[in-house]
Amino acid sequence: MTSDKNLGPIAEAAQGDLLGSHRRRDRRGLPERVVAQLPIRDELRTVSGALYGGALIAFADTIGAVATVLNLPVGASTTTLESKTNFFAAGRSGTMRAECTPLHRGKRTQVWQTRVTDEAGRLLSLTTQTQMVLA
Repeated sequence: MTSDKNLGPIAEAAQGDLLGSHRRRDRRGLPERVVAQLPIRDELRTVSGALYGGALIAFADTIGAVATVLNLPVGASTTTLESKTNFFAAGRSGTMRAECTPLHRGKRTQVWQTRVTDEAGRLLSLTTQTQMVLA
C-alpha cells in the first residue's frame, strides 16, 4: 500500500485546517504503521518558544485517525472515542516525527499509540487513542 494512494484523499479533504497546515513532508501509510513529519514553526510555539501541547495532540490525533482509516472495512468511517496524551519534553525547533502503531484492531474499535519525537529521537509525547468503527 502506498501512502500517496491512501492518504491523498484525506490530505485533500483537510486543506486549510490543522491537518492541511501541518505541511507534512514525508508520510508513509501501511495498515500496521503510519509515519509522518511536521516542521516545528512559529505558529505552533508558545511565547517562550516551546511547542504547544495542543499541536502535539492534534498531530498525534490526526495520524491516529489516518491509521484507523487505512484499516477500516469498505464503507465504514471512524470517530475518536478517547484520547490520552503524556508530555515528556518540549520541542523547540526542527521537525517532529510521529509514528503510530496499533494496540488493538477490532471490528468495533481500534486503539492506536502515537509516539512523537524530535529530530534527535527524543520523545516529546505519547498518545493513546481509541477510535470507534462506524458501519
